[in-house]
Amino acid sequence: MSASKDGDPRIQYISDSIRTIPDFPHKGIMFRDVTTLLLDHKAFKDTIDIFVERYRDQKVDVIVGIEARGFIFGPPIALAIGAKFVPMRKPRKLPGPVIREEYSLEYGTDCIEMHVGAIEKNERVVIVDDLIATGGTLGAAIKLLDKVEAEIVECACLVELVDLKGREKLSGKPLYILVEYEGE
Repeated sequence: MSASKDGDPRIQYISDSIRTIPDFPHKGIMFRDVTTLLLDHKAFKDTIDIFVERYRDQKVDVIVGIEARGFIFGPPIALAIGAKFVPMRKPRKLPGPVIREEYSLEYGTDCIEMHVGAIEKNERVVIVDDLIATGGTLGAAIKLLDKVEAEIVECACLVELVDLKGREKLSGKPLYILVEYEGE
């Protein structure tokens, strides 16, 4: 595990607030539970503050949050930098017209959707999620945003499971991570 992003002392505190649960949801999986970070107002605030500091001066128009934990971290970042927040959701959760993107899972496929017209051509977007593992969800979000010709500034995640090589599915888009886990 690596927890020193740019020498920022807040990163270790954030890392320490993330609980690891062995063998969840399946044997051999080391589940990184960011919900424990939410129980610690300092760790939660530090997390939001680091992202806000990064994006405040990048002329970001939209923060996209991926269901479900992107909905926790995305809105406070959007409010702080003066951007709109757009949710990307699982199928049949958004009312009205949507555009969608399917992506592969280990067994089968899944899909994310976004409201038609929520993001306009050339708007500058940061995609926020709690964790990147295999990269399937973030990769689908990138494809969905490419359909509406948005400009993706960066993908931002609290945690990366490096060994699962999710970065490879991001079509070369930049990825900003606070805490990395390797070899587990």
